[in-house]
Amino acid sequence: MLARHADPIVAIATAPGRGAVGIVRVSGKGIAPLVQALCGRDLRPREAHYLPFRDADGQAIDQGLALYFPAPHSYTGEDVLELQAHGGPVVLQLLLARCLEAAAAARADGGGAVLTGLRVAEPGEFTERAFLNDKIDLAQAEAIADLIDASTAAAARSASRSLTGAFSHEIHALRDALIHLRMLVEATLDFPEEDIDFLQQADAQGQLDRLQQTLARVRQRAQQGALLREGIKVVIAGQPNAGKSSLLNALAGAELAIVTPIAGTTRDKVQQTIQIEGVPLHVIDTAGLRESEDEVERIGIARAWDEIAGADAVLFLHDLSRADTADYAASDAAIAADMAGRLPAAVPVIDVWNKIDCVDEATAARLQGVGRAVRLSARTGAGLEDLRRMLLEVAGWQAAPEGVYIARARHVQALQAVAAHLDEAHMQLQARAPALDILAEELRLAQNALGAITGEFTSDDLLGVIFSSFCIGK
Repeated sequence: MLARHADPIVAIATAPGRGAVGIVRVSGKGIAPLVQALCGRDLRPREAHYLPFRDADGQAIDQGLALYFPAPHSYTGEDVLELQAHGGPVVLQLLLARCLEAAAAARADGGGAVLTGLRVAEPGEFTERAFLNDKIDLAQAEAIADLIDASTAAAARSASRSLTGAFSHEIHALRDALIHLRMLVEATLDFPEEDIDFLQQADAQGQLDRLQQTLARVRQRAQQGALLREGIKVVIAGQPNAGKSSLLNALAGAELAIVTPIAGTTRDKVQQTIQIEGVPLHVIDTAGLRESEDEVERIGIARAWDEIAGADAVLFLHDLSRADTADYAASDAAIAADMAGRLPAAVPVIDVWNKIDCVDEATAARLQGVGRAVRLSARTGAGLEDLRRMLLEVAGWQAAPEGVYIARARHVQALQAVAAHLDEAHMQLQARAPALDILAEELRLAQNALGAITGEFTSDDLLGVIFSSFCIGK
């Protein structure tokens, strides 16, 4: 634990701006002098007290609720004082300043040595202390931030499940099974005369198989949870006037992008996050792709290609009303060839054939190409549901059971590492003459990868990255 973790900390714990209620939170060891200075009395633990919060001259800064949570029964595991006042920014700043002033006065009087170093908290420091004091594990700490940042109802419910420990429970169950298997292998190493017969009698292979099967289920749910948290980046691309802006507006259900019959109306990207079955999709409308002498339009087209290169999926929009003209078809073919050269093979491209309301069914069927494709009308909305289903399909989303928990990319990567180490362990057990020391090492590395998820094996650098993304006061 770093030296700064011993300092008492204080912060405004509510979002900036005006509101009915605002909260100032203090956490640290021995904050009783601060309670007396601000509230003028001792507070019964875990009971709300309505009273004035006083300045150094005894004048009331505000009237509100004060709650005191003695360690270890608090959010951080330390003594915590929470002041709930009116939510004006000036009032809250006055209370924050008063906390720092009272701590300094207590030190000057010689009775507040325990308050030495009271300072404003860094982002995420309250939750970091909860983690360091074993109130929550790292996966639960991340779930707090994910719950706050959730962009869909499904993501919020999944984050709540992770916060209550659903994801951590699965990881701990995997760890316990892995430890038991490691124990068998280590015992065989300690008593080599038993050799492989001991592992066979203990059904080490069966234990490893069951462990891999359980891991596969956890990985599948974690991937779904990561998709709920992160969503995917979808870029709409195509020639000018193919209906890209109309498609963005139709998907979003709002007039976000300007739509005109003039080619080149969209000069820069327009972005909107939508949700389909709770999965966030970050949809980006880009400038029409063509040769242009207009400098502003050329910049927009260059940015469009940048967005396409970084997409998780691309909607390549085609105008059915012009698709049978030679020039238009040639330009579409050139764009398709350029996309193939710029995009990784794993990035799906959906051919969206727009304006089915402008051609007959036979013409639309004749012009539509092969591969992953959908026909629709951005103007009437026909075919939009087919596109939404296809977007979920390319994202890898499956019908979300209630058991899905929120997860992050680092969790998915850690579980991939566990799977790789268990695969190596499986190969060793299947070998005619297993190298038991290598088997033991692979199981140890798998356990370490699991521990990185919950914070049992975590570097200080990673903790800094994780908690710096929190708001101050949480």
